[in-house]
Amino acid sequence: MTKLADLKGQTVAFAASGGLDSCTVTKWLTEHGVRVVCFTADIAQPDESNFAEIEDRMRACGADEYVAVPLHEMIAESGIEVIQFQARYEGAYWNTTGIGRHVIVAGLIPEMKKRGIKILGHGATGRGNDQVRFQLCTNMLAPDIAVYAPWRDEAFLGTFRGRTEMIDYCEKRKLPIKVSKAAPYSTDANLLGLTHEAGQLEQLTVGPWFVTPGMGVKPVDAPSAPEDVTIDFKLGRPVSINGKSVNAFQAIQLANAIGGKHAIGICTHLVENRFVGIKSRGVYEAPGMELLGTAYAYLMQLVLDRRSRELFDQLSPFVAKQIYQGYGFDLATRMARNALVPVIEQMTGTIQMKLYKGGIHFESATDVPSQLYSESNASMEAIGEFNHADSEGFLRVLQVSARSLAVNGQVVPPSWAKSV
Repeated sequence: MTKLADLKGQTVAFAASGGLDSCTVTKWLTEHGVRVVCFTADIAQPDESNFAEIEDRMRACGADEYVAVPLHEMIAESGIEVIQFQARYEGAYWNTTGIGRHVIVAGLIPEMKKRGIKILGHGATGRGNDQVRFQLCTNMLAPDIAVYAPWRDEAFLGTFRGRTEMIDYCEKRKLPIKVSKAAPYSTDANLLGLTHEAGQLEQLTVGPWFVTPGMGVKPVDAPSAPEDVTIDFKLGRPVSINGKSVNAFQAIQLANAIGGKHAIGICTHLVENRFVGIKSRGVYEAPGMELLGTAYAYLMQLVLDRRSRELFDQLSPFVAKQIYQGYGFDLATRMARNALVPVIEQMTGTIQMKLYKGGIHFESATDVPSQLYSESNASMEAIGEFNHADSEGFLRVLQVSARSLAVNGQVVPPSWAKSV
């Protein structure tokens, strides 16, 4: 493990968001004789109204050099892949921060190599998931680069036990931090969504609507009239929204605006199982991911047969867990990506939905060349290609095993059916 004593006279590339941890760690390292080059990934953070101010804050905290790394396309492409996998951790969280850490590391390492820097520092705490993501992603993409995590360094922990000490430290040195001890929770942001946690959100008596939405409105404040939205997919990618052609970044950006307006994917509550073994509570916003992801899910309902759906439903939670735990670059995830290719190739069609006060409602599906759904086969009014009488032979085959179970005493009804 890399410690402060190993850094004296060295250069550290610090992944700086411009927040409290970034300011504190940068100043603390420089005071201990470490040269700090701050790297900030531009992943379209909606909570940064003036991205250029991050450089001002980091230089004021002692950064010897500052590098902004534009990653709009990378974060958008990663979001599309999350949608294609329907990779929601524990069924609710769209992995916005999880995949964001993969993007940050993948974007920063080439810039570090250009400058010959061999140590990557980050401000993730020792009890969260982000420390694992930064560590594993760096180890996999650049095993020759060391990772420095001050929140696992006794020298740092001896001075800072938490936010209070950090705020006192920064205020004493007149550093330009944006938070205060009164801040009710902390937020991490990128194009795909916002993650709110800590502070008063650690109390389960505080509801998720305590959070002030940053990417939309609460359902009560959404328009009183519903709105239709039409999304065209081609080979698994959204190519137009309401008739407007979009690339990956534009699709998520526009979906964020439309979804946020109608309170889609705002303030989703989840008490989740962190990789480190503790439960934590998150309140999430991901309006664009929820809107595009729901449309994609409707499309899959039309295209996948029973067996392909069953396989997909095994891949989806597996990849969600892989991303959440920081394994998005390993062999298993690559295998899953390859398995997804045949599915993506079938995902072409147009989905229309109605949005209303936080709800997404299916309206129609058109131009789906690979759909298996057939009105004539599904109809209860006409025979079509599927003759009801043909099911007689099918049921005769199935009844053989059902009767065998009964005859051999393997059928034990549950308590509510004991009278049978």
